[in-house]
Amino acid sequence: MASVAELDLPRFDTMTADVRGPAFHEAMLALRESGSWLAAGPLAYTVLDRESGEFFLRSKATVFPGLRIAELFGIDDGPLYDEMVRNIINVNGDDHRRLRSLLNPALTPKAAERHRAGMRRIIGEILDGLPADGRIDFVDVAWRYPSLVIADLVGVPLEMAPKLYEWSSWIQKQFDPGALGTERAEIEQRVVEFHEYAGGLIADRRANPGDDLTSALILARDGSDRLDDDELVNLVLDVILGGIDTAQSQLSHAVRLLAEHPEQWEALRADPRGLAPSAVDEAFRYEPVTPFTARLTTEEVEHRDVTFPPDTLVAISSWHANRDGDEAADRFDISDRKRPRVLTFGAGIHYCVGANLARAELEEALVALTERYERIELDGEPEYGSISGIYGIDRLPVRLVV
Repeated sequence: MASVAELDLPRFDTMTADVRGPAFHEAMLALRESGSWLAAGPLAYTVLDRESGEFFLRSKATVFPGLRIAELFGIDDGPLYDEMVRNIINVNGDDHRRLRSLLNPALTPKAAERHRAGMRRIIGEILDGLPADGRIDFVDVAWRYPSLVIADLVGVPLEMAPKLYEWSSWIQKQFDPGALGTERAEIEQRVVEFHEYAGGLIADRRANPGDDLTSALILARDGSDRLDDDELVNLVLDVILGGIDTAQSQLSHAVRLLAEHPEQWEALRADPRGLAPSAVDEAFRYEPVTPFTARLTTEEVEHRDVTFPPDTLVAISSWHANRDGDEAADRFDISDRKRPRVLTFGAGIHYCVGANLARAELEEALVALTERYERIELDGEPEYGSISGIYGIDRLPVRLVV
């Protein structure tokens, strides 16, 4: 059985700065055409098919490598390191199951349904305030919407939504190795700011409990002592991190894709409630905002007659897994309901706990847009973010035509 280091593999660096937008798709297609199920890079091996992606995501011999990557960049103490240690994605075993069980009730499909009325109100108010000529940077809509939804969910005053977005977009960079190497001080500053704010929020929610996630977590903390204070703060932060930056990035991609495929937009307008769920799933599938989900082997792992030694970093390409070698899947098609479940949300014990809420948010946003606008047109070239970490859009000029 060959060691992975002995294989002759195509090369790909998941941290490359210039592969984004159309160039990202070209690079992914070139990797698929190599015929290999694995690529090698300076930090990680990249898995290029669904079966192997599922294997590494679900394996009990792998963990999320956030702390190991932090150590590579000399982050082994301080506020950012403390936050990373307590982030639920870096927690495993019984502690992970305990923390996850406390979050799950607030983020089930049924719970997400209860938030739809609030989502409709929020997106409606945002669209009401847009300029009459419809010329906007849609990213401005995309970040405000989930920020307000998450503020309402966790019990934060709505006027704090812009600050939540700032904290989310910065602290989320802990998952971007490039940012850890160049922007640690800025990330750490936001961690300190959030923890200072969260102390006051928790004191207020403890004195004045409401129908929100923070109050529910306080009840779990004070009622059965299943949470300590640091875990409580970090669970609230985990929801903010997972619920804002990813949602705004995926919504921006969804609107861009619909603008680039007017026939798909027309199909959605003809049946918005019927097609919104598949349109959202297709956006997650076709342009995943988590293009690479990393895992670290904790022991020797054997797969496909290849041995992966302990401490091997593996990146699972959701772009390839979501297509699974099917060239027809390179077409953006919101009506195709036969495609397999996307790996954009991951798999296994770290499957995204907020997936139901994210889907509901995007569905309500797309329905609201179809009810108000006849067309969405690109009004300039999109400016894409980095594929390292959360893959978003920095600027999306569009014209919303009534």
